Amino acid sequence: MIVGGFLAAVAIADIWVGGPAFAVMVAAFVCLVFWEWGVMHGLPPKLRWLGVAVLLAASALAALAQPLEGLAVLAVATVALLALSAGARLQGKRWISTGLLYAGLPAVALIWMRAQPDGFALVMWTMAIVWATDIGAYFAGRGIGGPKLWPAISPNKTWAGLFGGAATAGIFSAVFGHFVGWPQSPALLFALGAVLACVAQAGDFFESWLKRRAGVKDSGTLLRSHGGIMDRVDGLVPVACVVGLWVATR
Repeated sequence: MIVGGFLAAVAIADIWVGGPAFAVMVAAFVCLVFWEWGVMHGLPPKLRWLGVAVLLAASALAALAQPLEGLAVLAVATVALLALSAGARLQGKRWISTGLLYAGLPAVALIWMRAQPDGFALVMWTMAIVWATDIGAYFAGRGIGGPKLWPAISPNKTWAGLFGGAATAGIFSAVFGHFVGWPQSPALLFALGAVLACVAQAGDFFESWLKRRAGVKDSGTLLRSHGGIMDRVDGLVPVACVVGLWVATR
């Protein structure tokens, strides 16, 4: 809880500052995420450094107001690595290409969103939706209990936690949107928050599946007994992508 609170405080301060400081923070985090991804899937160091270079380039382009070019870098690198998968000399090629998208898409989305006129509110809303989901799911799951949601993948999650997280995120979304003066109706904002809560929990399940597949308990050891960076942002990864797509089309 203390580690999570500290990371949240640092993130909020950096979101408020915005600009290059925010872009550097996001780039650093996604590079750490990809490094943990590579270790989890047994990628050799050269491939991990290659992925880090691609992620830094995509993040830099997004920070320079060129998000489409950043996405193009990710796409070209992904396609190139997938093409190499036809040969047997590049070990772990499919997993490095998947990891690039997993870490790179939310990086471009977050950096681009922060540069929008209401960027601080957008990024805060995106991250706080994930936090509200986790809080609501925790207390509903502990207080109500009941049937498990997917015990084979994540034995502690319940249906009560899913609905509790969705309700908490929906309420937060409606209140936050009203507070910052967004034009969407409270009902729409509630629905968006609830849907994004489900997306966040799907991201949590996906990361749990990855860890079970790799036979590890935590994605990394950077945070000692609190797991790795991937364990802290597993819900944010898909939510940032979905919100970025929504902002781009609204």
